Amino acid sequence: MSSKSTNIVFDRRIEGRQSSVKIKHERGKLLQKLRRQIGSAIADYNMIEEGDRVLVCMSGGKDSYTLLDILEKLRKKAPVNFELLAFHLDQRQPGYPAGVMDDYLKSLGVNYKILDVDTFSIVQKNIPDGKTKCGLCSRLRRGIIYKVASEHKIDKIALGHHRDDIVETLFLNMFFGSKLKAMPPKLRSDDGEHVVIRPLSYCKESDLLEYSNQVGFPIIPCNLCGSQKNLQRVKIKRMLAEWESSYPGRVENIFKSLKSVIPSHLADKKIYDFEGLSQESLSVSSRWVHQK
Repeated sequence: MSSKSTNIVFDRRIEGRQSSVKIKHERGKLLQKLRRQIGSAIADYNMIEEGDRVLVCMSGGKDSYTLLDILEKLRKKAPVNFELLAFHLDQRQPGYPAGVMDDYLKSLGVNYKILDVDTFSIVQKNIPDGKTKCGLCSRLRRGIIYKVASEHKIDKIALGHHRDDIVETLFLNMFFGSKLKAMPPKLRSDDGEHVVIRPLSYCKESDLLEYSNQVGFPIIPCNLCGSQKNLQRVKIKRMLAEWESSYPGRVENIFKSLKSVIPSHLADKKIYDFEGLSQESLSVSSRWVHQK
């Protein structure tokens, strides 16, 4: 081999190593960012406490994989002791890659449970083609999750909803439900027996996608949600993406507004006493101000 050819090979090896180092560096930065955001959300809303048993719901998508991955990393250095139980539901969807989730969870060495329940057929039987299947599907899954949580004496149920999911839900409820309502980072479950937490509440979907691609999680596609391209949520997502493209930071500002609510500047009589706000009370208040 000529000296010129040797130099070319050597240069390519150096470029390859430099590229590998850069990739590891970028992955490390993103991991630290996500760990910081998830840790902040957990602390801000007291999501996980000493001795908690946390059920991590694994759908097979990028969000739940990242949730389990980082919660397991945080668990080893957290200021409180807690346990994780990963849970995955095989809904018997056509083309479901049997064994993929089982192999992945085994490789992590975490405690896990996989349940096989044919909810797919129930949804297909009861929801006509062209109609939204998510409502029934989520109700069936939720019932199963609550049952598993009770059987395993779970304290917290961790879901993989992120910041963008929360903002999308806000607009869905405003546009189609006439309600100012989103997904809270922490709430009491529908059956009143469990506490549901969303540790990814501060995380952007684009960051979760990038991290998932970097790690190479074995994604399991959903043939129900993924096949419905005309869902209103998809349209809302597109609207927000256009806004973010034109006005970077807008989605983050919308999310922050959920943490800074001023009831007196809305119109809900149940959370603010508008009727009790009279001219007389204003006059009394004004006199106190002037006396000061």
